[in-house]
Amino acid sequence: MIREKNFTLTGSNGLPIVTDVFFKPNQRLKPIVIFCHGYKGFKDWGAWDLVAEEFAENDFFFIKFNFSHNGGTAENPIDFPNLEAFGQDNYTKQLNDLQTVIDWMMITKEFAKNANVQQVHLIGHSRGGGIVMLKANEENKIKTVTTWAGVSDFASRFPSGEKLAKWKKDKVYYVENGRTKQQMPHDIQFYEDFLAYRECLDIAQAVKHLKIPQLIIHAKGDTSVNVDEARQIKEWNPKSKLFLLEGSNHVFDTQHPWKSDKMSESLRQVTHETIQFIKNN
Repeated sequence: MIREKNFTLTGSNGLPIVTDVFFKPNQRLKPIVIFCHGYKGFKDWGAWDLVAEEFAENDFFFIKFNFSHNGGTAENPIDFPNLEAFGQDNYTKQLNDLQTVIDWMMITKEFAKNANVQQVHLIGHSRGGGIVMLKANEENKIKTVTTWAGVSDFASRFPSGEKLAKWKKDKVYYVENGRTKQQMPHDIQFYEDFLAYRECLDIAQAVKHLKIPQLIIHAKGDTSVNVDEARQIKEWNPKSKLFLLEGSNHVFDTQHPWKSDKMSESLRQVTHETIQFIKNN
């Protein structure tokens, strides 16, 4: 299996999109799966490498990447050495980064014998789930879209009331990363960009207009993104498939770092369901 890690594409504002590809070099065209990480996430978080390997073993061409402003760097793609970039992240930059990855796959010759550019599938975890639903609605190259613990809207995740007023006054607010203990900045441009492009960032409208197969996976025990958000997405797209895990949590019983050479049982289920869904569509 080929595991080509940490090469870079040029993302928003010239920052790197640090990228991995996993595939079997058997000279057969394989469906392309592009995975988008979530908030305070990165492509190497937890067991995502094991997920990539499982897809590759099932004859997919699997791509995962860091959004250009997720706080990682080309030299250190794990965790958040570049908090200045993190503070300048927003949803439209992430959509543009994902489009950059898609466009690159359409034109690169490096993987032409192993990647089928006519079969592009998206998976997004958490906030990345919102991003892939938006992109699947606007990009006709996408054949299926899958969310893992995906969010159903962006607006409700911004501060309101006095907290919003203070953010506007101070121009920045901070969220502590529970694992690294870093104070992670959010510049006011994040909110301003959302307001400017609110119509384009409306997940509900995107889902209602989807014309491709959609899989929604969520754990009933998720305390970060409530399972009701998955049920809401299902209501917006009655033709979609909803798969709920009993128990489990937002990251499917994994953590970072993940020291086992096997996925958790929950993540194994999630991966299996997604592989079968894509193969059947």
